[in-house]
Order: sequence, then C-alpha cells, then structure tokens
Amino acid sequence: MGVGERKGSVLEDLIQRAGGCAVVDGGFATQLEKHGATINDPLWSALCLIKDPHLIKRVHMEYLEAGADVLITSSYQATLPGFLSKGLSMEEAESLLEKSVKLAIEARDKFWDSLKEVPGHSYNRALVAASIGSYGAYLADGSEYSGCYGPDTSLEKLKDFHRRRLQVLVNAGADLLAFETIPNKLEAQACAELLEEENIKIPSWICFSSVDGENAPSGESFEDCLDILNKSNKIDAIGINCAPPHFIESLIGKFKRLTSKAIVVYPNSGEVWDGRAKRWLPSKCFGDDKFELFAARWRDAGAQLIGGCCRTTPSTVQAISNALRGLTEANLDSYPL
Repeated sequence: MGVGERKGSVLEDLIQRAGGCAVVDGGFATQLEKHGATINDPLWSALCLIKDPHLIKRVHMEYLEAGADVLITSSYQATLPGFLSKGLSMEEAESLLEKSVKLAIEARDKFWDSLKEVPGHSYNRALVAASIGSYGAYLADGSEYSGCYGPDTSLEKLKDFHRRRLQVLVNAGADLLAFETIPNKLEAQACAELLEEENIKIPSWICFSSVDGENAPSGESFEDCLDILNKSNKIDAIGINCAPPHFIESLIGKFKRLTSKAIVVYPNSGEVWDGRAKRWLPSKCFGDDKFELFAARWRDAGAQLIGGCCRTTPSTVQAISNALRGLTEANLDSYPL
C-alpha cells in the first residue's frame, strides 16, 4: 500500500508555513463530555463514532477555530477488537475507523472553505492526523502508563494488533499518522517496523508518555527507545503526549540531544488519570495562562509541534496559538518551573 512518492514534506511544509512551530489540537474526550457525550466505556471517545458523530465534528471545528494546524482523529481508542466486542461486524468496525478520518477531513474542509471570505486571516490549512493509540489504550487497564503488557506480548503480536487499523486509516485519506502514548521500546519498534512493512507513504509521528519526566513509562531510557526510531525514514517526528506539562521542557532538551527528527509535544493539563479507578485525581495542573506562557518556551527549546492532550480545551489551544503566533506579550520569567 502507499503507492507513489512519500509525502513526508507535507508535515515539513506545514511547520514552515506556521513559522517553524505548528499547533496541534487539544483534549478530545474532555470536550466531548462538555457537550453531553457519555464516554465511560472501554471505547472511550471512540464510542461517539457510533452514538454521536455530530459531536466529533463539532469538537474538530472548535479546535480549528482556536487555531489548530493539526487535527487528531477520534480513533485513539477505536480498535477493531474493541468494536467487535460490541457486537459489530468487521465491516462495520472498519467503516467506523474510516468515519473517524472522514469526519475530521469534512470539518477541516468546511472550515477552510469558510475562510475564503476572510481576508488576511492567519490560519493554515490543517492536516488530519489519524490517531493510533497504544496497545495499552485498547486494554483499558492503565498499561499505556506502565508499559507492562505481560510476557505473552511479542513484537509480532503488537504489529498484528496495529496492522489492519493502520491500513484502514491510511486508505481513508489521513494526511499523517499519530502513534500516541507509546509506553515501551517494544511497541515503538513494532510501530516503526510496521511502517516499513506496509510501505507507508504519508508522514508519521510516534509519541511516548512519561510518568517520571526522565524515561518511558516502562522504565526504559528514551535513548534506547529513540535509537530504533532514528533508523527509520518513515518516522518524521518523535515526542511526548499525555505527560504532565512540567516535564516538557526538560524532555524537549533530552530529545534534542537524541534525535534530529522534528519534536512534537502535547502534554495533558497536569491532572493525573487513575487508569484502574477510571477517574482524574486532584493534582497541580497548568491553566491556559501557563500554556500560553510556556508554549513559546517549548518552541524555543526545540519543539516544532505543540498542542494539548487530556483535560485541555479549545481555549488552551487558542492560548498556545496566540503565543506561537506572537499575539501576546508574555513574561516567562514570572512563571518559573
């Protein structure tokens, strides 16, 4: 699959058009719940592909209006086994995966067409990134934050788990692939090898999570994890998502030393998710004002794609967009980490 020339330059072109640092969207489930969606389910936000697709499109539009240059699809927890467990057929399951991409494309195109009547706007035509959550996200047992998949989880098992979903998302017309909250070296290797085996032509990024600000959740060093990814010409960016924002600046510095690929960061708000109890725990977190202040600092540290993850909102992304486009005068020194 993926016939034709590789389109990695699509992501490079967007970063360049955005002035060297593009804006990724923010938390999806958070915003869906704000609009009344019920997602307390193993499918999480992907449940809305079945029940409330109009809300998915609404959230995409809100992030575009906030200045997002990259829309991430609602497929993070949308897996074929997950849909089959709901009694859906394989055909229905694949159709829902396709829908996640098409809803984002429809929102992007509608928003872009509306800007034709707006002279001098500062928006870029957004790219649609098909979200591929980790194996641990499918398990829904918190293991995407531990990397503990058990002794029966092999490299081939992980590749087989991701393969068909990847194929469907690419064929649905996504502009790029976003592997998210990867917790260990084995799954990072599986994703990289899968891109090679399927000869994927669109750009991709692989983002790890981190629970200590130093290593992957498995305890493996990022040096070991990135060594594998650096050898792949199918991976265009590497980074961190759904980690506390106070880890981000030091992790950007670490990644800058370990890779020449673009660095993407989209932290959560700083609240802590209890994967077993399925609830958010009270903790120190960043408000939109801090995201606005630190977005420029993260860019200056070397990040080329910046957004938000869980518990961030369109107002967070608006704050990031404002900071990266120089629309605010922020005194960074007043907010030391």
